[in-house]
Amino acid sequence: MGNLIPGAAMIYERVGTTVYARYRDTPHNNILRWAIGEAAPSGPEVPPYYRDWLEITRMAKKNVTLKKQLDKLFLTYYTIRDH
Repeated sequence: MGNLIPGAAMIYERVGTTVYARYRDTPHNNILRWAIGEAAPSGPEVPPYYRDWLEITRMAKKNVTLKKQLDKLFLTYYTIRDH
């Protein structure tokens, strides 16, 4: 649980693509909100597999095989994108 207060209710807020958390009830609601992550943008401009892409990039941070494959993908992309 890290530094969270056990049993304390939380409120989550989204500003742009940043998601924040804060405590809902007193006496903890005087603690300022903190960023907890990024959310996928919403609306028709979002590619249908954007959430999958976010998950893949998150998983690659912990999985060596996936990281190597993702590095190969980026290398190929950067090699051909300007041609």
